[in-house]
Amino acid sequence: MNAKNGMREFFHHESCMGTVFKFAGHTPFDPEKTEALVMQACAILHEADKTFSLYKPESPLSRMARGEVAMEDLMPVVTDIWNACAACERITQGWFSAFTPDKTFDPSGLVKTWAAKAAAAHLEESGLSDLTINAGGDVWVSDQATGEDDWRVGIHKPVSIADAEAGTVARVDLRGTPYRAVATSGSAERGNHIWNPKATDRAAATELVQVSVIGRDLVLTDVWATAAFAMGNQAIEIINRFNLDNPAQSMQALAITKDGELLATDGFARLLAK
Repeated sequence: MNAKNGMREFFHHESCMGTVFKFAGHTPFDPEKTEALVMQACAILHEADKTFSLYKPESPLSRMARGEVAMEDLMPVVTDIWNACAACERITQGWFSAFTPDKTFDPSGLVKTWAAKAAAAHLEESGLSDLTINAGGDVWVSDQATGEDDWRVGIHKPVSIADAEAGTVARVDLRGTPYRAVATSGSAERGNHIWNPKATDRAAATELVQVSVIGRDLVLTDVWATAAFAMGNQAIEIINRFNLDNPAQSMQALAITKDGELLATDGFARLLAK
């Protein structure tokens, strides 16, 4: 840790849910207390993974998918997430769905950032409020973040991070805006893993290679990124129309088509870092 104005920088990387969560910021506490608080936050991530991962055969959600238990037999948080997914489906006009093409309940499009948001809330409530979190590429910046670069978020090129062409296609600056989160959905790392809930047999969405959404809340921003990818080439038009109808919930987005064309919402250019 490096002392700065009575605060110390801290960094922590935690592997969970098949990705890496990165915590960074400045702390008023000593290294031991800071580490203890971050470990408590990470425990929230691992508990969510333990509960909701369909890759863990012993998880409650895997047991429910196999028909061994009903939702009412599980802990209340499962019902909470079920209801949250239903609310997000309504908000996105049906473009976000937590049900796979084979009708398995899979809330992974929400749970990662839901857990990250809960971890951030724990840290803020504990006095560690100068904070940013990168949840596997989805970024959240706290109101109290003091680092100049904390507010500048790079949008990755639609290629794997291991690719020789890896880098940023754009960089946005959230300082002085109502936005605190940037989330990206794409096919570069995991292939065509996002389905179109409005397509026949919920076929994979393939019109876009990547879409990034800049929003106010980490979870909703992540949900909209998934929904926008499913929307395909009409995503920008739909989000622009949503912004006109819901100015208090407005967001901005940058989509990249298979042909490499960049499509952006009306207010996106104003966020580009100078």
